[in-house]
Formats: sequence, C-alpha cells, structure tokens
Amino acid sequence: MKKILLLVLSVMCFAQMACADIDRTKATAMVENLTKEGIEKIINSTSSQEEKNKVFKQLFTENLDLDFIGKYVLGRYWRTSTVQQRKEFIDLYKEFNVQTWSKRFDEFKGKKFVFNGTGSANNPNQIYVNTSVPVPDGQPIDVKWRVYEHNGKLKIIDIIIENVSLAQTARNEYTSYIAKSPKGVEGLLENLRSKIK
Repeated sequence: MKKILLLVLSVMCFAQMACADIDRTKATAMVENLTKEGIEKIINSTSSQEEKNKVFKQLFTENLDLDFIGKYVLGRYWRTSTVQQRKEFIDLYKEFNVQTWSKRFDEFKGKKFVFNGTGSANNPNQIYVNTSVPVPDGQPIDVKWRVYEHNGKLKIIDIIIENVSLAQTARNEYTSYIAKSPKGVEGLLENLRSKIK
C-alpha cells in the first residue's frame, strides 16, 4: 500500500513539474500584448495596407518562431532541402503570411479579443492561450494561440482559428505541392515568389 501511495505521489509531483515548465501567466500576457497593442491597434488604424504589412511583419518576427514553424511546415522535405532553400523558404513564408494575415485580421476590425484562459498541450513546454472574437451576427470566433518556451523565450508556433491549424494546413498544402511538382522544393519556392509579387 505504501509503495502504491509513493508511486502516486511521485507521478503527481512529476506532473506538476512538467506543467510548471511554461508560465501560463506570462504566455497569456504575451498573446494579450500582441493582440491588444499590435493586431487590434493596427487593424483599427487608418494606415495604408503597406504600413499595416510593415507592422505585421515586425509582430510576426518578434512573436512567432518562424524557423520552428517553417521546419514543421516543410515536413520531411526540410531534411532534403539545401541550406539556401531553407533560408529562402522561411523568408518567403514570412512575407506571404504577413500579406495574408494583415488582410485576414481586417475581418476583426472594430472587435476585441476576449481571453478565455489556457489549455494544456501534449508537450509540457507548450500551452494553448484561448481567445475568442465576438461577432454581432453569430457565435464568437475561436482563436487559439499555441505558445512554447525555448531557451527561456516564449514564442507562438501555431494559430488555430475555428479548430483549423494554420501550421497543419500549410504543411498539408506545401508538402502536397512539392510531391506533385517536377522541381520539388524549388517549385514551391517559385510558387511562393509569384504569389508575393
């Protein structure tokens, strides 16, 4: 009986230590700062689209781990890509997302993110910060921010809108494109270059 009790206590202690790997309060504060001081402020401004893109690029660079995301998005093709291809993909992926999301977040103009606590991820170094955006003609839009801690820094590695993961969606799309393209990874890079232009 004592052995079972000790085992249970050991498991509980380990679980607490694992959960303590990432500070939920700091993760929430980071996302709150990003949404309130960044996204809400810029989408509600009268700035030009070019100026909005500049701000979003800075926000993405500061708050997202694009190297981590890029490696995930390319999947098995990351290993077979050259160093130059990896670097260019990260740069193109960042630019493409800046253009896409600076326009996508315009849908939230005049609205504010509501914070709904946090949720656990499979990895103890990761956490979900749950938010929603109220809309007048329907259910609030659920937006989850997947945050992880690496080398003492908090970074966002995925945004899940209405249960659709941006990282997973990009991975499915890009790996499928590479598989079908005669040029492989280079074909994807050419495609991204043309979309950005």
